Amino acid sequence: MSLLWFLFIGLIAGWLASMIVGGPFGLLGDLIVGVIGSYIGGWLFGRMGWSAGGGTLGSIITATIGAIVLLLILRLFNSARWRG
Repeated sequence: MSLLWFLFIGLIAGWLASMIVGGPFGLLGDLIVGVIGSYIGGWLFGRMGWSAGGGTLGSIITATIGAIVLLLILRLFNSARWRG
């Protein structure tokens, strides 16, 4: 059950990040971005000493911020590839 919950939070976070930053990845892409973003967000929050609170909402916030960072990095690399 916890794996399904983790995937559901990743899907929500990926979708929210794609709505904020933009990204034509679709449902599967949003899921992948959200899951990877949850690891990035957890790492960032841990390094900065921040806390988004506990529970589901805190997990979604952390994963969404991580997914936004991931999408911005992907966009940066994609634009650099096309420039040069």
